[in-house]
Amino acid sequence: MIESVLKTIKENKMFDENDKVIVAVSGGPDSICLLHILYVLHKKLNIALVAAHVNHCLRGSEADEDESYVRNFCRNLGIGFRSLKIDINNVAREKNISCESAGREERYKFFKKLKSELGAQKIAIAHNANDQAETILMRVIRGTGLDGLTGIRPVRDDVFVRPLIHTTRAEIERYCDKNGLQPRIDKTNFQNVFSRNKIRLELIPYIRKNFNENIIEVLNRFSDTIKIDNDYLEYISREKFKKYCDIKPEKVIISKEAFLEQKAILTRIIRFSLRSVAGSLKDFERIHIFNVIKIQKHHTGKELMLPNNILAVNSYGNMIIRKNSIKTSMSCLKQYKLKIGCNCISDVNSKIYLNLTNKRSYLHSGQNKFIQYFDYDKIQGDIILRNRKKGDRIIPLGMTGNKKLKNLFIDLKIPREERDNVPLICFGDKVGWVVGYRISELFKVDRNSKIILAIEFESGEL
Repeated sequence: MIESVLKTIKENKMFDENDKVIVAVSGGPDSICLLHILYVLHKKLNIALVAAHVNHCLRGSEADEDESYVRNFCRNLGIGFRSLKIDINNVAREKNISCESAGREERYKFFKKLKSELGAQKIAIAHNANDQAETILMRVIRGTGLDGLTGIRPVRDDVFVRPLIHTTRAEIERYCDKNGLQPRIDKTNFQNVFSRNKIRLELIPYIRKNFNENIIEVLNRFSDTIKIDNDYLEYISREKFKKYCDIKPEKVIISKEAFLEQKAILTRIIRFSLRSVAGSLKDFERIHIFNVIKIQKHHTGKELMLPNNILAVNSYGNMIIRKNSIKTSMSCLKQYKLKIGCNCISDVNSKIYLNLTNKRSYLHSGQNKFIQYFDYDKIQGDIILRNRKKGDRIIPLGMTGNKKLKNLFIDLKIPREERDNVPLICFGDKVGWVVGYRISELFKVDRNSKIILAIEFESGEL
């Protein structure tokens, strides 16, 4: 068995030389077997081991005895030991989640904290072939997609490794017996309370008896096959994601061209977008992905609220996936009176330069949408920086009639949620410049202009 585990480690490149490895150890057969095998192999692999144990306080004195057992086991082998004692029932109540979810969250939080404190590179988890089969069956029952059928990956994020993923529970138990390890037995594993336990204790034995006695091996082979195909689709989709999506810290804009792709690719592009904005795909389901596709076919401005306070907005056929609370700093803009020279607007982290120049300098100016020029002699009243107000109008350069800013924004295809964030330069009560877009015909530089006002925006938000 040690050789088969070593093969799994090498095939999946789980460890590098001199890695410090945190081994998650509950005290049960799986984790004790894992720790013992890694101890046997640690010199050959040139790795250092530290055991990490979480006492969930769910089984009273038995849980304390588990912790003592693991501590003594590590002491006998000369392996470092770290533990965390936490009342998972209290955590579950506070967070309004199940004990299973709370336990998993706290375990992984503890492992990651240890990884940082100890400067470790890897975290070894004792998932085995039976866990893999149970996971696949559980996901099939819940209605998973292709990605879910890949099951538990041998290596995740180049941190979490599972050396026993191809080892059956029967092999693990034989190893423990042969080496006299005497692991602890958690009696709750034999209670048909949780879905996984029902699959383990009822469904798999039934399939073994009535359909295929090798169901564990069959499901693991199935997972390996699916993984090859899924990895290829994921690779292609990620390349398309980079091609079609404008990726920002709290927002992803999916180009309308992406919606011409095959559905297998498109759904993955949307999943990548959701993960990029929300941080994970937790609570997102198949129906949410297809609802995003559905509203892309509607008119611009159509919105869809998604889990985790994520909003999908149709913007002229492009889909904006963003946090519902997103605000650009320009939305906080007040009204500012500008002066000749440098104007520092701290509220929006911007600098606005106003300089008077002559026509010769203007004629040699370059093209920059955040630098514009105006006939200073045509300006009456104060020079004001502000956001739009109801009823604002402008006579766009080259036109004779005025136009509502709302209609101008529609023509320019500025998304509805961004329109209040577009800064305006006003001369008196008239809009002179929709910054970054259009200037007014009323204040343009012409052949009779003598003094020219140059205005330049310097802002991270623009």
